[in-house]
Amino acid sequence: MKLIISNLSKTYANGVKALNKVSLDIPTGMFGLLGPNGAGKSSLMRTLATLQEADEGTITLDNLNVLTHKNEVRKVLGYLPQEFGLYPRISAEMLLNHLAVLKGITKRNERREIVKALLHKTNLYQARTQNLKGFSGGMKQRFGIAQALLSNPKLLIVDEPTAGLDPAERNRFYNLLSELGENTVVILSTHIVDDIKELCTNMAIINQGEVLLKGNPLAVIQQIEGKVYEKAVQKSELEDYKQNYNVISEKLFLGKPILHILSDNNPGNGFKPIEASLEDRYFSEIFGKSLNPINA
Repeated sequence: MKLIISNLSKTYANGVKALNKVSLDIPTGMFGLLGPNGAGKSSLMRTLATLQEADEGTITLDNLNVLTHKNEVRKVLGYLPQEFGLYPRISAEMLLNHLAVLKGITKRNERREIVKALLHKTNLYQARTQNLKGFSGGMKQRFGIAQALLSNPKLLIVDEPTAGLDPAERNRFYNLLSELGENTVVILSTHIVDDIKELCTNMAIINQGEVLLKGNPLAVIQQIEGKVYEKAVQKSELEDYKQNYNVISEKLFLGKPILHILSDNNPGNGFKPIEASLEDRYFSEIFGKSLNPINA
């Protein structure tokens, strides 16, 4: 199973170019799409999910043309959007059963077994009779995955699934997605670097509608190994350092700015070499001056 995206472009009526010749080869397994808010991630996800047209380009899932055979694609697609609504006064079991009917699972016994299995898979079986309004954020996300799996999809798209979840719920969600990725093309769209680091064997960084980098997360990190340096500075010095160094990130520690810079050579001046991370690689593409080609 493989999803191939070639030269995909999309410009909205207001002139915003959401996608600019995006090309990606995505095999079975977990694929991470990393980028800031407004980068074009959701536009790409909606196009893949057959919810909007592309201006140009092609998408194929094995031999299925995603852009021209939307009804066939929807039969093998699971989609968890960034925001989705739930009926608050209905139980998880009842709503999942209703959605199964809409998916075409009309045989009662078959539907009952599928709903039961999905509630177990998403660890919601004990809460199956509880109204959805009482679900936590993580439980709602797991219910979203349950409905996305009703059609036993070959392609599963999840858009910003762990935003707002506490660490325990995020770990449960990680485990569920990891299991699903063994036999399915799973695309995880997020701006949270840890999501990609924990789950994905392949990834891409996208910003302003363009793919900046794609490859294996470990290979992506290896590209900048030995090139990341750190230094604590005064707030009054920030602008000077940004003018003179390739600053890729800044954060506060005990109220004092800590800079990470990217440099081919040891910059001296109190900077210390540190082990590169995926976060450093991400920030180097989004905010710094990249030292590496698009493929890793």
